[in-house]
Formats: sequence, structure tokens, C-alpha cells
Amino acid sequence: MDYSISQQPKRKIAGFHLVGPWDQTVKQGFEQLNMWVSGRNVPAQEWLAVYYDNPDEVAPEKLRCDTVVTVSDDFTLPPNSEGVILTEVAAGDYASATARIEGDDYATPWKLFLASLLEDANYQIAPKPCIERYLNDGNADGYWTIEMLVPVEHKAG
Repeated sequence: MDYSISQQPKRKIAGFHLVGPWDQTVKQGFEQLNMWVSGRNVPAQEWLAVYYDNPDEVAPEKLRCDTVVTVSDDFTLPPNSEGVILTEVAAGDYASATARIEGDDYATPWKLFLASLLEDANYQIAPKPCIERYLNDGNADGYWTIEMLVPVEHKAG
């Protein structure tokens, strides 16, 4: 899979932290997020999922993710935002690839992307969260276009 390496900025994020099988929690999290953003008129910039664990190493019921929107640096949580987290995703070098998702098959492009990264001669995956950025409204379009962002670092030696 084709990808590029670029410096990504620090992102201030607001949304929901969820634990459990991603095929269930991510959908649930975005439903909650959509209700919160629209109900509180949150000035959302980007819609993201942030993944903290490797599903090959962590049991499905313990997988952690955040369903969030990026917000301005001066954003504060509006009233009645119980359960909403406000945190940051670190800046750094990330490998980036885009994919078109149809039929909710997010796993296949991620597996192809990660397999390509594991073969990279110069970079290795860094122990930081991965990001999935949504580039369109898949509910309206019938498919999703996503940017997959994986933190990387130079290989030693």
C-alpha cells in the first residue's frame, strides 16, 4: 500500500473514551459524539478515531479508543458535557495512507497499511496511538474515505 511520512501537528481533541470490541464501540462512540457535537454546537474541525492498542495483542473487551473531534486550542467544554474527555494527540512523524471503505470493512486497509509499514527499511512503528481521520460523510455518501495515521520513528542503526 502506498503511504507517505509527514510531520503531523498536535491536535486538541474532545469526545468519548471507550473500551471494548472496536466493531461495536467505535460506532457507538460516533453516535454519542454526533449527538454531543450537534446538541452543544461544538465547532468540530476534524472527526477522528484514536486507537491505543494492538488488536493482535489485546483482548477485544479491553481494546481502547477515543471517538473525537479536533477543536481549537482555546476550546473549553460547554455545560452538560458529562463523560466528554478533552485531551491531545501528540505531534510527530506519522505514516499516512488513504482508503475508501465500503461495507464497514475497516480492518482490511489497516492490515495492508500496517503490513507495508513493517517492511519499511527506514521507519518503524512508534509506541503511540494510531489515528483514523474521516475525510467525508459516509452516512451521506454511502462509503467512507479515511486517512490512516500511524506514528513512526527512524530505525536504529
